[in-house]
Amino acid sequence: MSAGTRRAWLLAALLLAAPALAREPAAPLETSAPVSAYVQAMFTPGDDIAGEIIHAIHQARRQVLVQAYSFTHDGIARALIQAHRRGVEVKVIADREQTEKMRRGQVPGLAHAGVPVWLDSEHLGAHNKVMVIDAGTPAALIITGSYNFTRAAQHKNAENVVFIRGSPTLTQRYVRNWEQHLAHSRPFPLH
Repeated sequence: MSAGTRRAWLLAALLLAAPALAREPAAPLETSAPVSAYVQAMFTPGDDIAGEIIHAIHQARRQVLVQAYSFTHDGIARALIQAHRRGVEVKVIADREQTEKMRRGQVPGLAHAGVPVWLDSEHLGAHNKVMVIDAGTPAALIITGSYNFTRAAQHKNAENVVFIRGSPTLTQRYVRNWEQHLAHSRPFPLH
């Protein structure tokens, strides 16, 4: 089996295993993955997931959409602020309760740096941990998994993240899901 065929099968398996999003029918499977398609899995402890996320944010050219449950990692926050300052459209939806109760949370700092931030209180927990980078471009990237954007996730917990490139259909589903959560979220209150 060629490497391209293995990647296509892996993408198909990921699509089949993904839970139904926002009451939409399952996206049609992409039968052939472009040469640039890949799926990369990383795990903590051990792998430098934060470093890989920061690198991906530095590579962003158009947009970074974020959904965060818990967000305390200063390096990831700095990378998002830097992307915002260089003209990348950065938007964050965070869990309201987690944001309000965290003493060292990064969400207020993002908002005060000018990054548009919304708080999602529609759910018991807005538990998504997702970044969609440069959707609609050949460089589109989905980052998702159990990994909160926290130092504990990097240094203390057993976590996982999957980086998915080369799947326009899956990328669009994540963007639509992000937009659906934005519709019921409220802007972060700047005082």
